[in-house]
Amino acid sequence: MRRMPGFLVSILAVTLVLTACGGSKSADTPTKLTVGYIPVMIDAPLYVGIEKGYFKAENLDLTLAPLAGGTDVITQTATGNFDVGLGGLGVATFNALAKKIGITVVAPLHSETPPVTTPLVVSKKAYDSGQIKNVADLKGKKVAINAAGSATEYWLARALDKGGLKLTDVQVETVAFPDVPAALENGAISAAMLGEPLVTQAKDKGQIQVLSDDFISGFFPTIVLYNTKFAAQKKGAAQGFMNAYIKACRDLQGNAFKTDEIATIVEKYTKVPAEVAKRSNAPTFDPNGQFKIDDLQTMQQFYFARGGLTYKDPLDMSKEIDTSFAAAAVKKLGTYKR
Repeated sequence: MRRMPGFLVSILAVTLVLTACGGSKSADTPTKLTVGYIPVMIDAPLYVGIEKGYFKAENLDLTLAPLAGGTDVITQTATGNFDVGLGGLGVATFNALAKKIGITVVAPLHSETPPVTTPLVVSKKAYDSGQIKNVADLKGKKVAINAAGSATEYWLARALDKGGLKLTDVQVETVAFPDVPAALENGAISAAMLGEPLVTQAKDKGQIQVLSDDFISGFFPTIVLYNTKFAAQKKGAAQGFMNAYIKACRDLQGNAFKTDEIATIVEKYTKVPAEVAKRSNAPTFDPNGQFKIDDLQTMQQFYFARGGLTYKDPLDMSKEIDTSFAAAAVKKLGTYKR
């Protein structure tokens, strides 16, 4: 038998390897994901994960879709327009879970401690004139949240409650966070919930006065969601996103927001100067992606009382979340110890 020339043996070997692997080009092609989010400080793990290359290292190519309110994040994720959504625990979240259409809750996003990241604010002019000096002065007035049926509605309820009022004592309006300072100045609304770093930026400009920022502590009102089909059909990409997300959360522990590196990243995605971001009240993130089930149950009961939920029997929230992705990420990265 005649021997095959050496160069042909080499070519044949390479061909067999590429065939077995399905081709090197397809193996290296990143998975494209669309991620819905609100461009404020609470979504910082997303920004950090992108800028530090954590998502790229997981072979993911993210397309970001900024929105004004959490309700849109939920609905767009449920319909499949977004693979991943970073949003609030609101009416749309619970109704979608009850109907089992479109969304899978996979991780907590942020929590807040006094002074909170999303305080209740009024115009500086109204405060200095004595027109509005405390929460009780808001009775009968227009007060805004960034989206109806969103987590900020619960935030507002807690802020009003501490000041002796109920949601029914005010007229609840909807105003996107970036539009709040102007709406306060022109009198369209009397108060609003506003997220950092927009709060500090508006304070610097003399536009607002914080009226209440100590009405909640350690509560998780926001979540990371996967589109259900994405979670089931692209498990590798879904796990990769979680690995990068948890890693980014770990970079945001302690006084991370006071550093030049993180503040500059926040500036890029929120358009608020880094020096403002450094002085803003920072959110906190669980470095192991662990849920507080009681917080989920509390939010559900709140929306039952508000009459916004379309189902009768409360969901057992411990059965409505998928902790497997976060657990696998922690197994890979190791448990974070504070």
